[in-house]
Amino acid sequence: MAKSWEKLYRKTAKNERFINGLGIFQGRRKTLRQLLWGMRRNPSSWSARQIQAMHWLQRSTLKSARAWRLKMALREVYARATAHNSIEQAASDLRAWLSWARRCRLEPFKKLAATLKERFDAVVRGMVDHRSNAFVEAMNGLLQQAKRAARGFRTSQNFIAIAYLRMSKLKHLPASPFAPAMPQ
Repeated sequence: MAKSWEKLYRKTAKNERFINGLGIFQGRRKTLRQLLWGMRRNPSSWSARQIQAMHWLQRSTLKSARAWRLKMALREVYARATAHNSIEQAASDLRAWLSWARRCRLEPFKKLAATLKERFDAVVRGMVDHRSNAFVEAMNGLLQQAKRAARGFRTSQNFIAIAYLRMSKLKHLPASPFAPAMPQ
């Protein structure tokens, strides 16, 4: 019984030392959450507390700090490629980032680097041509809405019909399904 209490105490003490070692956090979970949200957001839209938390994160040796730096560096590579519109410059910047990502000891980034290397030419052309998957993501959102709306229907044919209606964005449909589509 005493051993389990000691184990719990050591674990709690270790967590407190970790949280106290963060300095700016002083045991506040809210700030830790701000750090997580700050990593997901654009730096230009950070709050003052997120700025403090992210400055601490940048100086730390955590894996999440390295991952965040890699993510921001890749965003910068993409932004430079769209700004200067040069395939050679974009390829050079992406090669430098790939070199860093392959050596980073973070498996998800190593896998991403391998995938980008396989499709290197297409990725560079996409960066220079300002391509994104925003349209595909928007269509996916509309399909998910149609899927939620079609839950009460009995067949997949009904789901397909709802999906076509939602995604076609027809302008001539009446507001009420009981009103005629075309005035006579």
